Amino acid sequence: MTLDWLNPLYRSNAQFDGINATLTSPIAPDGRPVLGADYTVPARQGRAVRVARGQRLVVTNPSGTQVCDFWAFVDGALHEFLSMEHLRAALSHLTPKPGDTLVSNRRRPLLRFVDDTSPGVHDTLIAACDLPRYRQLGVDGHHDSCSDNLRMAMAAIGCHVTEVPSPFNVLMNTPPDAQGRIAWLPPVARAGDRVVFEALI
Repeated sequence: MTLDWLNPLYRSNAQFDGINATLTSPIAPDGRPVLGADYTVPARQGRAVRVARGQRLVVTNPSGTQVCDFWAFVDGALHEFLSMEHLRAALSHLTPKPGDTLVSNRRRPLLRFVDDTSPGVHDTLIAACDLPRYRQLGVDGHHDSCSDNLRMAMAAIGCHVTEVPSPFNVLMNTPPDAQGRIAWLPPVARAGDRVVFEALI
């Protein structure tokens, strides 16, 4: 029997669909940043950062047109992670606002959403893009994806995720309407807009 590497019946969700510089370009081998330093994430790549309790992570949008798929995992217990399903239930609204506590799939506080200089348009509904999604959109061959970037960014600092949770899509503009339809609109963020998270664990 031959196993098709793209057949979802035989593939682990931990496997990469392809490789890019995310896998070989961590901010540091263990993911610990130099405090106060700025790091640029190149287009179509990702980076993983270890943040200690009480530390803040600032995500800045340099162009105003970018979207960031954002995840958080408990260091040493990767089965616990920032969960959009649990977050919406905890907040009773679709989009986090400054002051909100972001929770895990165990309903524990993971992060505080400290500040947001953007218009506050973010998404908690849409799954991260992946190769099957691009195939559905007509792409032939490989295409970089946020799902692969997560897998590779974590592997680059010695962590291996077995699942790709739904991300907090920072600055993504996909509002649902009264009929439950989702619009796919350009970001409304401006160049230099930023969001700030504080680690609670």
